[in-house]
Amino acid sequence: MKVLVFGAGRMGTIRVEDLAADARVDEVIVTNRTLPRAHELGEKFGATALPWDDALATDVDAVVVAVGTDAHDSILHAVLPRGIPVLCEKPIAMTLGATREAIDLAAAHGAGLQVGFQRRFDEPLRAIHDRIADGALGTVYSLNLTARDRAPSAREFIAGSGGIFRDLHVHDFDLIRWLTGSEVETVFAAKSVREHRDYADFDDADVSSVIAVTTEGIQVTVNGARHDARGHDVRLEAFGSLDSVSAGFNERTPLLPMDGDLRFADTPYTGFVDRFREAFRNETAAFVSFANGEIDNPCPPDSALESLRIAIACEESITSGKSVRVSEVR
Repeated sequence: MKVLVFGAGRMGTIRVEDLAADARVDEVIVTNRTLPRAHELGEKFGATALPWDDALATDVDAVVVAVGTDAHDSILHAVLPRGIPVLCEKPIAMTLGATREAIDLAAAHGAGLQVGFQRRFDEPLRAIHDRIADGALGTVYSLNLTARDRAPSAREFIAGSGGIFRDLHVHDFDLIRWLTGSEVETVFAAKSVREHRDYADFDDADVSSVIAVTTEGIQVTVNGARHDARGHDVRLEAFGSLDSVSAGFNERTPLLPMDGDLRFADTPYTGFVDRFREAFRNETAAFVSFANGEIDNPCPPDSALESLRIAIACEESITSGKSVRVSEVR
């Protein structure tokens, strides 16, 4: 199998490294707008570097889109008509219309489009998914999700991120749908700038909260922040009639317990790559399996569409100060 990776930044590096280590992949090709960066990455992991325009025309078996969101549209419109499998980092696009257009294009040409929601491939989170699915939790009462970055974003990132709900919490929204097997019916959201004023310049926030209810009546709380003084913190708790379970709550959780009998964060997570490096590896391997026809799409494109819809509903809730029905977001 020959796989082409667009992008030689942080995510492109992860994908190239993992693809190059997969025995099922015969050749990895990497391209980047800045060609020297692609050459550097290729030399490090034994991949072939190609100029951007040449890569668009090369014959490959699968494609990974690991560039900034503003470049997704042109790349997807170039590769999806080939009818080959594509792994696209989240989000597919920043609007529902553009996301739907990419999904329709993939369907029209029989191109499998996998979305990069790596948390689905985190083993503890997957274990919670499986426990819910097999009934081990009984009736699911509620979920609590936490997502906190270690360091505030660079100003240039804030400008194009799409905001805290579309960028940070879209992962949480995907988890809610995936774990519960039901859609989010309503959301009530709050956000503020408590410390880092750059976010205010872009009508963004460094602190956020969401109360969501699924169509099955499962109550969900989501809280997030763009800065955590102790480290990167992504956790989930699930409560049911038969059991209560958690993921991301371990010796690296960046908390200082006041109880005195627990010990955390001697080596806290330094960022999302550190927290989810194994999940990214699992996700890339799953894409190769999907591209080979060994498994069904583990993260179909509707996950991007519906998670984005929830994020927009949160924004509408902020504007109105009221609860918003997600199904009414168009």
